[in-house]
Amino acid sequence: MLIDGILVSLGIMDYKDNITIEAGKRNGKPCIRGMRITVYDVLGYLASGMSGEEIISDFPELTKEDILACLSYAADVEKHTRLLKIA
Repeated sequence: MLIDGILVSLGIMDYKDNITIEAGKRNGKPCIRGMRITVYDVLGYLASGMSGEEIISDFPELTKEDILACLSYAADVEKHTRLLKIA
């Protein structure tokens, strides 16, 4: 699969070098490489229709790999989400 010029396998990329969680930064939300830009921010930009290139243009400190790491992180979190039935 090709996303913004990067060939991506259908598996989950290793996002651990790109996504960090620090208790004192953005209330412990997952951020990109210790910056104050959260995974949620990037996913929101993508959901609003922005391309990876547009996001990088607005935030030049980000890379295509950072954006793909956000998608991989979200997919991994979703994969591990379970609904519990309360009786």
